[in-house]
Amino acid sequence: MVGCFACFKPAGEEEAPLPSAASRRRGRSLRLSCSSTRNQQAGGGDAAAAPASGNIAGSSSRARAFTYGELAAATDNFQAECLLGEGGFGRVYRGRLESGQVVAVKQLDREGAQGNREFVVEVMMLSLLHHPNLVNLVGYCADGEQRLLVYEYMALGSLADHLLLMPGGGSPGGDERRALSWETRMRVALGAARGLEYLHETANPPVIYRDLKSSNVLLDDALCPKLSDFGLAKLGPVGDRSPRVMGTYGYCAPEYVRAGNLTVKTDVYSFGVLLLELVTGRRAIDSSRPPAEQLLVAWARPMLRDGKRYRELADPLLRGAFPERDLKQAVAVAAMCLQDEASARPLMSDAAVTLEYLAEAAAAADAAPPSTS
Repeated sequence: MVGCFACFKPAGEEEAPLPSAASRRRGRSLRLSCSSTRNQQAGGGDAAAAPASGNIAGSSSRARAFTYGELAAATDNFQAECLLGEGGFGRVYRGRLESGQVVAVKQLDREGAQGNREFVVEVMMLSLLHHPNLVNLVGYCADGEQRLLVYEYMALGSLADHLLLMPGGGSPGGDERRALSWETRMRVALGAARGLEYLHETANPPVIYRDLKSSNVLLDDALCPKLSDFGLAKLGPVGDRSPRVMGTYGYCAPEYVRAGNLTVKTDVYSFGVLLLELVTGRRAIDSSRPPAEQLLVAWARPMLRDGKRYRELADPLLRGAFPERDLKQAVAVAAMCLQDEASARPLMSDAAVTLEYLAEAAAAADAAPPSTS
């Protein structure tokens, strides 16, 4: 499947072949942030998921049960000054536990979109699944009617906070923020791919994430990405029919929207949208743009089908600071992930191989001394 990426190019153009996974392992001399702990738990060892259990406080759970009072004290009684963000699920606050650990506390809205079932699913999933590219669940609170989740604190917020600037490149107040570099974008794409690879190919049974989007990719202070919000996640089997389509419009695979067909390839399609966001700097859905440009995938389709137009997809904020060949390879990965037929999409492990090559190449280019010519 990896070979498909190298072959996915316009007719008549030649691309440098990607090195095989084996040859890259033999010759590898560069370590990327977050990559050296691939498929390892934070404390070391294999990160294979234990079989799922409905008992969220079972022996395999690492999550701590908090009282409501403990979390109220940690967040200064949920003061506005501690508010990090809010959505249909409720609000997220910055808190400090008695131990001194800084955490993010998600207080679920009892009338909101994330109900008790999603709360139980998220606690169960994050108690059993451990990987450097999945957010770490510190604990939870099921005190009376209160439902709260306590995560490790991700200092830089979500990918959407940094990548998806206002049309034209400025933030709402006119203060233009620094664009993410090409190397950072490829590292983030690689981390997200590895998180999905772990869920699909290491966890047993496999886990379908079902809600991959830029606002659910959180960044720590080293810009290491971690997938968050597992309330919609679903355990295998790998093929299923969902009676109710859930997820975020603009990221959902066509077969899932049409017929509720849910497989790990549904996540692969969502990853293609995320990678397209990283390349273009555009939102999956943006109602502020002209009608023909509001849905990212629909706008990008003509360019995805014509290799000579790949450069038109590049985020203007990058100002051309990327290798042309690497842009083409990244767009080719996105195009493969966005195939209409689920069976034509790659495994996440194959996508990760290509993205690792691109991330290493970008890191090496950034580390190279400037030319004196």
